[in-house]
Amino acid sequence: MTDASAAKAAARRPGEQALTALGLAAPALDPADASPHSFPGGGRWRTEIPSCEGPEALGVVLKESSRLDVPIHRISQGSGVWMLTDAEITEMVEATAERDIELCLFTGPRGTWDIGGSTRTDSGGAGLRARGHDAVAGCVEDAVRATELGVTCLLVADEGVLWTLHRARMAGIIPSDTTLKLSALVGPVNPASYAVYERLGADSINVPSDLTPDHLTEIRRVSAAPMDMYIEAPDDLGGYVRMYEVAELVRRGAPLYLKFGLSKAPGIYPYGHHLRELTLTTAKERVRRGRLALDLLARHGADGDMAPLGTRLPGSLNRFEISS
Repeated sequence: MTDASAAKAAARRPGEQALTALGLAAPALDPADASPHSFPGGGRWRTEIPSCEGPEALGVVLKESSRLDVPIHRISQGSGVWMLTDAEITEMVEATAERDIELCLFTGPRGTWDIGGSTRTDSGGAGLRARGHDAVAGCVEDAVRATELGVTCLLVADEGVLWTLHRARMAGIIPSDTTLKLSALVGPVNPASYAVYERLGADSINVPSDLTPDHLTEIRRVSAAPMDMYIEAPDDLGGYVRMYEVAELVRRGAPLYLKFGLSKAPGIYPYGHHLRELTLTTAKERVRRGRLALDLLARHGADGDMAPLGTRLPGSLNRFEISS
């Protein structure tokens, strides 16, 4: 038996031994609902620290991850490329490259900051999507600028922008190895829409944190595209805390990015120095939340199968054909 298979055999579910002794054992896991997919190069889960809004917050995250021994595959930012100076982007690129961590920056204008009133109605209107040609152009401008400064991952909240940036990398306008990540604020909630986003060019797809394990299994039956999921979600995404489910979420949803957000914390987008103290303290606490989740996995013998640090590419994915 290999080390990996031995670890899997030894893994237990939360409370399993105590509940079995009390006659309250859970039904056996069904092998048929497990994801058959992994990341290229091995491993079934990676880690992500989100909402890292600038070089200073990044420094806090890197320092805390070293102190608490929290492995990080990706660090993402939510305010957008346009909220950072060239010098700030360059500093973040260099700091993450030194640790072989993928840096993901959000592309520009989005509906919730636009002058359109529909996003402020009860219906939410078009949400985060880019309203009009100029908003799409702003996102493309951000993408070109960021990749020229060395950013390798772009966060997108609009299907048209996603398809445009996928075409741009195929045409050599941005580097071909740029990865495109779909925002949690527009994440798909069914296997059909998940597969569409993959075909539009998404390399990493956020799903809402209220999806059930069965939903993840349904998605994995149609797509192997890497999935991102908040293990603890910000309040504007529901505030869910699902630490005890991490092993099952990986079993069903692999390849899966474990995102460590923070509930009960005020919003920080778009970031500025007026939010400095809040941003730095919440950045530090997100890393600690990651440590708590990883400790829980270790206690249950389910901490194997982490993808090697420094890996970032998604593997071979299905795409719509680009017509000439």
